[in-house]
Amino acid sequence: MKRGSPLWVALLLAPWLLWGAWSLLRGGGDAAPAREVVVYVSLDRLFAQPILERFTQETGIAVRAKYDSEATKTTGLVEALLAERARPRCDVFWNNEVSQTIRLAQADALQPYQSPSAEGLPDWARDPGKLWTGFAARARVLIVNTERVPADQRPTSVAALLDPKWKGQVGIAKPLYGTTATHVAAWFARDGAEQATAWFERLKANGVVVCAGNADVKDRVAAGELAFGWTDTDDANLAIQAGKPVAVVFPDQGPDERGTLLIPNALALMKGAPHTAEGKALIDWLLRPEIEEALAASRSVQIPLRDGLPRAPWIPTQLKAEPVDWSAAAEHFAAARAYVEQRFLAE
Repeated sequence: MKRGSPLWVALLLAPWLLWGAWSLLRGGGDAAPAREVVVYVSLDRLFAQPILERFTQETGIAVRAKYDSEATKTTGLVEALLAERARPRCDVFWNNEVSQTIRLAQADALQPYQSPSAEGLPDWARDPGKLWTGFAARARVLIVNTERVPADQRPTSVAALLDPKWKGQVGIAKPLYGTTATHVAAWFARDGAEQATAWFERLKANGVVVCAGNADVKDRVAAGELAFGWTDTDDANLAIQAGKPVAVVFPDQGPDERGTLLIPNALALMKGAPHTAEGKALIDWLLRPEIEEALAASRSVQIPLRDGLPRAPWIPTQLKAEPVDWSAAAEHFAAARAYVEQRFLAE
């Protein structure tokens, strides 16, 4: 074989070509492997994805996100996290409510982490055991079709759902999932199973329309199929922005009334997280006041839990919030769900 022939050159370069290929597979030479974090997210993808993309842009940490479905909401993600406890895949659970996060804590699926970014958040939004931290809340509100309900007849309390004059004309999301399931659990914790069950039996007798989800409630009210319904501020805002004939009522704001239920987002670090350092970095980043402001300014119009941060113009600056024992709500979640499945949704 002649020196300089193509075959000889190929044989000479083969070891270097193999080394180059191996370096590319590893990410190149001595460069550190790319950092990433896996997050399961029950906040609607429409609202969460831009925030997570911004995190990657600012930190260089890639985000692999798993979102919920409209049908099963938070429940589906929680069941997946419980199933994965032996071999965790997720680092951070970004829940758009609290009770199911506490359910994970009770199942020993979370590890404690106190983020330095939690400064300024109220004590009620922080787990005493440092297993979760709440921020940026949604309110449980009544969305009203203004063409069907005159201004002087608009409901001011959730008690209006029981008013016979609205029989068959009001809607709620299926109370097995999402914030509606959390609301029912909080109701059971607050009033006890007997009193809460009696209230929901009256609601059923009044012909309440059970919708697929909070977005479905919003759509049916906006279309005039329903007079009003129980939904969240983020869904209501989409109808407002679309110019639909709707008004939003923050219920039970009177001096002798309980207030409007606020349900914060909750961040938790999973026990055995594969990327613990990156998970903590994501939690620190998300808990900053700037992110509460960004969520408040987004189409989700989340309500900041820190004092003095701006909120959407149609959300009251002075809002009476219903006090909630979130641990008790989590403890009542299974009983509330069993009632809903076996009796409330039964024909």
